[in-house]
This record gives sequence, C-alpha cells and structure tokens, in this order.
Amino acid sequence: MKEPEIIPLSRVAKEPAEATPTIPATPRIPMMKTVVPQPGSEPHAVVGVASPSEIRNFLQAKSSGRIADGVFTGVMVLCALTIFAIVVLIIYVLVSHSQLSIKAFGWHFFATQTWDPVSGDFGALPFIYGTVVSSLLALLMAVPLALAVSIFLLDICPGVLRGPISFLTELLAAIPSVVYGLWGIFVLVPIIRDQAGPVLEKYLGWTGFFVEPNFGVSMFAASVILAIMIFPVISSISRDVMRAVPVNQREAVLALGATRWEMLRIGVLRNARMGIIGSVILGLGRALGETIAVTMVIGNHPGIVKNLFAPGYTLASVIANEFTEATGDLYLSALIEIGLALFLVTIVVNAIARLLVWAVVRQNEGGAH
Repeated sequence: MKEPEIIPLSRVAKEPAEATPTIPATPRIPMMKTVVPQPGSEPHAVVGVASPSEIRNFLQAKSSGRIADGVFTGVMVLCALTIFAIVVLIIYVLVSHSQLSIKAFGWHFFATQTWDPVSGDFGALPFIYGTVVSSLLALLMAVPLALAVSIFLLDICPGVLRGPISFLTELLAAIPSVVYGLWGIFVLVPIIRDQAGPVLEKYLGWTGFFVEPNFGVSMFAASVILAIMIFPVISSISRDVMRAVPVNQREAVLALGATRWEMLRIGVLRNARMGIIGSVILGLGRALGETIAVTMVIGNHPGIVKNLFAPGYTLASVIANEFTEATGDLYLSALIEIGLALFLVTIVVNAIARLLVWAVVRQNEGGAH
C-alpha cells in the first residue's frame, strides 16, 4: 500500500491556487450635468444625479406653457365674472330708471288698483293679481300631469315607449312662446269659448269662477297656456330627482310586501319630495316671467275680478304691451319699476328652487354611499 505524500506548508504557500471566475460588475452610468465655471476657473464636468425638483424647474423654465395656462385661467375667470357683472348691471339700470316712480308712489305703488296713464296715477296691484292667479292656476293643472308622466316614464313605461315620450316631453319645452300664443288664439280660445266654457259654467258656475260673459281670451286661457309651457320643466326635473333616489330604498319597500304604488309613494316620492317641490317652484318662476304667449290670450285688461273667463293682465304682459306707448317719464318709470319687481321675484323663486333640488340630490347621493 502506497503511503500518502506529505506536502510541506512552505510548498503550499508558494503554489498558486486555481483562479475563481468572477462576473464583471455592470458599470454605473452617472447622469452628467454641466456646472457653470466660476471666474478664473476652467469648465469641467461633474458626475452626479440631478434631483427631480431640479429637472422640473429646468423644464418649467424652458416651457412656454406657463404663459398659456395663465392666459387660459384669466379668460375663464373673466367669463365667470361677466355673469355677475351682467346681473348687477341689469339691477342697476332698473333701479336707476325707476327712481321717479319709486319717489312718487313708494310702496303704495304695489297696493293701488288704478292704472291711468292720462292722469299719471299708477298702481301695479291688478298686474300682481293677474300674475299670481294665472301662475297658481297653471301649477294646479300642470303639477299632477307632470308627476304622473314622470312616474310613468320612470317605473311603468315599456322601454319601447320611453324614448318617444321623453322626446316629446322635452320638445314641448323647446317650442317658442309665440307659437304657443298662435296656437292659443286659433285653437284654445275657440274651444274655451264654444265647448269648454259652457260645460264649466254649467257644473262650476255656482262657484263664481266660471260665469258669463265668456269671450275666450281670458285669465283661464292664459292659465292653460302656462300649464302646457311649464309642464315639461316640472316633469323633467321631477324625473331626474326621482331617479336619484337609491335603488335600495325601492327594494327595501318591496321586500316588506308593498305594492308598486306603495313603493312609489313611500320609497320614491317621500324621499324626493323636496326636489319635486323645487321643480314646482322652478316651473312657477317660468310662469311668472312668461310674456308673449300670455299677452296673446289673456285679454290685457287691468282689473281684479273673480270670474276666470274675464280678461286680465300680468306684470310681464303690461310691459310688453305698453312700453313702446309710454310717453311721459313717470309712465316709463312705472313700467320699469314693474320690471324690477318681476326681475327680483324671478331671481328669488329660481334660487329657492335650485337650492331645494340640489339639497335632495345631495342627500340621496350621500344615502347611497
């Protein structure tokens, strides 16, 4: 048996060991940035990594978008401020041009029935009465129909009919006022005078609201025209408000065994009542300011009478009829004061309506989350 060879330590230290293969490291490529040389020194390159803030500052300094963004923002702010400027300018013009009437009559102007341009005695009470009566009567006719159509389109209407009915409803809101007025003169007025008038007088004449004489052009005709005109406004907004009611409200009521009508009454109408009231007030604002269609069918006679078949006058129609005929400064100032009152009332009514609709939509969106 061969004995193992003994290798001395000195020999082991002198013999080189086998080289272990190594993987070369990937060289790091630094970002270069040029440093502006100081006076008296030579330009040189410094190896380093630029921070994101330095890169952003460099791009913003070289980019021309800062000027464009500033111009765009300024134009948008100017457009938004223009709306406030227009409203303030309208109020200023109305107030300044109605000072003569305000100083002559004061608050008594809105409590006097006399309207006599010849003697210079003016009172707006007949026009306020005509505006309020025609608008409330229009709401009385339009609100039930608008809510019925909204509920039908939202929960009952087949899909095939939903599109055409919605289109026709919105089309009514797009028809010009003068077209409604012409339709009222040639279609509605003869119907009220010859067909509907005798029937209403026979069954409701005891109330004193529908009695002779009936010439067709009347407060009732103006109310019917207004009801048709504000119907699409109330219907569209009510439908949007009821659609915003969370689905779980409907499902919860149905899960308790409620019928469809009970589901609509408890789960939908109760939650959407504030928004529906807002849509009604918005329709009231439209009725208060309607001019041409009402002027063509109301009869244009200043007076306060109980009979709805009698002619009447509204704040908007008296301005449209008599503004071009106003000869004296006091006459013109009285008409402008009527316009100021109508403008302020319309602003308040529309603001209240928008606030109510916004409140109910926000409440329902919060409940859904």
